[in-house]
Amino acid sequence: MPTAFEQVSVDYLAIAPMLVVVAGALVGVLVEAFAPRALRHTIQVALTVATLLVALVVLAVWSRGHLAITLGGSIAIDGVALFLQGTLLALSVIGVLVMAERFGGVGSDAFTPMGASTPGSAQEDAATRAGYATSEAFPLTLFAVLGMMVFVAANDLITMFVGLEVLSLPLYVMTGLARRRRLLSQEAALKYFLLGAFSSAFFLFGAALLYGYAGSSDLSRISSAIQTNGGDLDGLLLPGVVLTLVGLLFKVGAVPFHSWTPDAYQGAPTPVTGFMAACTKLAAFGAILRLTYVGVEANRFDWRIGVVAVAILTMVVGAVLSVTQTDVKRLLAYSSVAHAGFILVGVLAFSQQAIGGVMFYLMAYGATTIAAFAIVTMVRQDGSEASHLSQWAGLGRNHPVVAGAFAFLLLAFAGIPATSGFMAKFVTFAPAVQSGTSGVVMVVVGVLASAVTAFVYVRLIVLMYFTEPVPGVVALTPSVPSTIAITVGVVVTLVAGVAPSWILQLAGNASTFLL
Repeated sequence: MPTAFEQVSVDYLAIAPMLVVVAGALVGVLVEAFAPRALRHTIQVALTVATLLVALVVLAVWSRGHLAITLGGSIAIDGVALFLQGTLLALSVIGVLVMAERFGGVGSDAFTPMGASTPGSAQEDAATRAGYATSEAFPLTLFAVLGMMVFVAANDLITMFVGLEVLSLPLYVMTGLARRRRLLSQEAALKYFLLGAFSSAFFLFGAALLYGYAGSSDLSRISSAIQTNGGDLDGLLLPGVVLTLVGLLFKVGAVPFHSWTPDAYQGAPTPVTGFMAACTKLAAFGAILRLTYVGVEANRFDWRIGVVAVAILTMVVGAVLSVTQTDVKRLLAYSSVAHAGFILVGVLAFSQQAIGGVMFYLMAYGATTIAAFAIVTMVRQDGSEASHLSQWAGLGRNHPVVAGAFAFLLLAFAGIPATSGFMAKFVTFAPAVQSGTSGVVMVVVGVLASAVTAFVYVRLIVLMYFTEPVPGVVALTPSVPSTIAITVGVVVTLVAGVAPSWILQLAGNASTFLL
């Protein structure tokens, strides 16, 4: 006899922030269909920011302390999920403010007026003259945020895969919408899409093997099966874990799954690059934490050494290749690769203290990254972004405030004391040292890699302050929203470096999973 249908219970209060985001995204789609073209950009920016702020308020006021495993066990709203979702929403707000920058134009300065047009074609010129604007980037951003929120709270491999695809597909589209260097942007979008499809296939194949092993895709049941099983299906466990981790390590840009990172970062519209670098990395590491700590932690001694090798390789490759870069966005891309390695060091410590350290690192790195890419959008030569390092020469003489803010953010990336970067590395590396020999080795490599990346950042600071300015290079005056975003990023970077105790306490109190 077939089993009786059981209705899935839904705790609407627990998932209320996600419902707010998806409602805002759907309204944004309707705005694209019905709002007058001249008003779409303004409406979409206001709607997107309002949606994210309302979701953040709902999470902080109503959902805080309301922990639950809901939707048939597929979503776990616990301390880790709430902290990461709140951080995602806050970072998304400042990311959207940067995306909204017009610099005196009709629509967002970073996006092409018509994504479907051929770069340099008469159709694109006509779209520009007609005042078209790619305002659909804003509902796409909300859909990506929804996927990220599902990703960090997914308690089931199938739900995790759905979150992965919902966050990835909008980013593939947005990567190809750059106003300038359109061919490079479209090439980056194609590479990102193809490699992302491969990584999704790895993840899904690994999830299928784990389902075959445990008889369920639920992370807690997989964990129970690891602790109790012993039989003919044991051969499915390790390949399943490895393939699933490959799919997640791709999203954080870990070596050797990092090849998409420099191309996508360079080709995407710069505000989208900042959004991806901060929020996608946070979401992917949230999923890695949940998979490794809730699902397959009992089997970690079989696969941990392989991920340790990945972490070491990621730190070394990211640091060394950043030295050779001549493009600011590619430099920050390889810096992002190195930071992925640093965060993996904390993940592999396997302690509650390490969870809090990783979440603090993700928050601090995200705020610094969005502000840094916002400044990159401002520096121009002949109307185009001055992305080559040589174009940044002498910027500190003509634009001391802009150069000073960027230099401070670079010092945070380097992990200099009195910045969030130093504190983030400290609270991430300290649990690793306590975890054993492999942790100590990773920390030593991390410190050496940090020294290499510090050279890269200091070299750029010296270039800005101690060389002659390049004629024609200017820093455009940002609008109020962009100014707010940059200011918030710099302030968070400073406060998290000099007075981090309350943030660390918040992260520490939230570093518990519901099992």
